[in-house]
Amino acid sequence: MLPEPAITSPADLDSVPDRPAVFLLWASTGNPYLARTALLRRRLRRLLNERERVSRVLSLAGVVERVEYWLSGSHLESALVHLELAQRHFPGDWERMVRLRPPAFLKLTLDNPFPRTMITTRAGRGLAFGPFATRAAAENYQNELLDLFQIRRCEENLAPSPDHPGCIYGEMNRCIRPCQEAVTREEYASEAARVAAFLRTGGASLFETAVVARERASAEMQFEEAERWHDRVTRIGQVRTLAGELAREIEQLAGVAIVRSSEPESIELLFLLGGRFLEPRRLSVKQDLAAGQSMDHRLREIARSIQPEGKPSPEHLAVLTRWHGSSWRDGEWISFESLEKIPYRKLVNAIGRVAGERAA
Repeated sequence: MLPEPAITSPADLDSVPDRPAVFLLWASTGNPYLARTALLRRRLRRLLNERERVSRVLSLAGVVERVEYWLSGSHLESALVHLELAQRHFPGDWERMVRLRPPAFLKLTLDNPFPRTMITTRAGRGLAFGPFATRAAAENYQNELLDLFQIRRCEENLAPSPDHPGCIYGEMNRCIRPCQEAVTREEYASEAARVAAFLRTGGASLFETAVVARERASAEMQFEEAERWHDRVTRIGQVRTLAGELAREIEQLAGVAIVRSSEPESIELLFLLGGRFLEPRRLSVKQDLAAGQSMDHRLREIARSIQPEGKPSPEHLAVLTRWHGSSWRDGEWISFESLEKIPYRKLVNAIGRVAGERAA
């Protein structure tokens, strides 16, 4: 994923641009020093220039033999480059260096005879839905989701028996009580499948059914029934909203971040497919237009060249979650279901806004 770095020596710092970057400082032996900065030249001078040595500030003057750096146009790109370099050069210590908080997921344990939901930071087996910015957000979504269905909320490994004491949710008719054998395994599995369909479709499976039922009741002039279905539609819509912009079944998580580029008059497209960021695609806005190519045509060419790469990356999802929910987010995010369903008009407009922010 990483491009080739720019390389310089400590004696030639005047040639280094004073711009955001991620850099490595190499001595003759040992591991490199890795960091990122908003002003590269100034940071290197503080680290390498003996005359600007300050007490209690790290000084590597006389130690460093080579400087490698990657210019960055955005916080997101910088975080991904820093992550990859940390994993490459510090395999035993990279987690401490990047200080990423694992995002939270809601998991439906499909391998359990009586599936239930749980909040976790490990996708693993089962149906993982997320990411959520915080565990509290995931728990809130889980609680509201379960109010739409009747699967169990208990955490025990069930041994169904008519003598099982049950729980308050069964008494309130908010669980179909598999613990007390009130339903068969097949009936419980059918309810769990409805939950899985809700998560996989972002709530559309339940929402569309409720809308059809509401319209049918209204057409038949069953107004009380229509009102009940209207309340149901509203409730489902509220739950869908709680998922946020990012949350999807992890294998279906796809989108693109539109951010500024380190190159002038360009932007970077950071596509995420299957829970993993792909190699950035650079789009030269002025050059493509000057060559007579429409933005829509150029974007479709880029999309055709994209291929998914590997399994979901928890670290990439942690970077995305932190960037997306931050006050310093410098770019735009557009979700889509697949490469065949990219909203190109929306993407073109987002590129225009990001390019306009840079020009301003």
